[in-house]
Amino acid sequence: MTEPSGVLVVNKHTGVTSHDIVGKVRRLFGTRRVGHTGTLDPMASGVLVVLVGRAAKAAEYLGADRKSYRAILRLGLTTDTEDSTGTVLSRSEALPDAATVQAVCQNFTGELLQIPPMYSALKQNGQKLCDLARQGITVERSARPVTVHTLTCTPTQATEEYRLEVDCSAGTYIRTLCADIGKALGCGGVMASLERTRAGSFSLEGSHTVAELEAMCAEERAACLIPIESLFASLPAVSLPAFFERLCRSGCEIYQKKLRTAHATGQRVRLCDENGTFFALGEVREYPEGTAFKALKLFDLKTETE
Repeated sequence: MTEPSGVLVVNKHTGVTSHDIVGKVRRLFGTRRVGHTGTLDPMASGVLVVLVGRAAKAAEYLGADRKSYRAILRLGLTTDTEDSTGTVLSRSEALPDAATVQAVCQNFTGELLQIPPMYSALKQNGQKLCDLARQGITVERSARPVTVHTLTCTPTQATEEYRLEVDCSAGTYIRTLCADIGKALGCGGVMASLERTRAGSFSLEGSHTVAELEAMCAEERAACLIPIESLFASLPAVSLPAFFERLCRSGCEIYQKKLRTAHATGQRVRLCDENGTFFALGEVREYPEGTAFKALKLFDLKTETE
């Protein structure tokens, strides 16, 4: 029986870890080869891109896509986790009006520097920050550049809460964004809820909950898998004639001058056969005789020896 392979867009529910979702997908698809492209905290819901079968080999080349979120910012509160589940550190009754909150939020667009929260999966010296935090250990973290492309702030019926719609670079911590906005307002702020609505080219539309997947038969679940090539949809495609395809599969570089292409050095591409069928992720590299395509990872069944 052929191992299922492809991309599964899961609409993660709250209360479970991303690893819990991976475990459920392993059981449902009958394969150990399952990974994901970006962790969601247990309190968060929404788009979790899961890689099944041969698609799991792509994990190391992913994760830098733009992401979009819906969040609730709760003012008048700070916690050790920067969200509403943490230990309360301070409270404030003096809350700014909506116009002030919305004006300050606009200062948090563009290129920003964020200090990663202690309660995060980021590793420092081989240890996850969240594991250190649970031991009561706080370590110095360097500020990291992130980009918030757009940020809208809308009042809710609760005077202390605002709905945020955020489109940002990978690596942006929404809980830290909420905490930083609260600090700028002088009253404190935490993230009260979070939903990821988009990760790269994958959105909630076309996603599947675990409950929906569990209710499907094996054929229906297999039909939910998106081709591996979709992971690299933003990259240019390069079709190789059969002779060059065989050389490429064997690990040889394919010079651009032979294909009459002119992609820049470092450009990653989708390598396809002469019929336009994707078979590998490639990269343009510099060689003594010029620039050439080199396969970074082969994905189609012809390369499988297992």
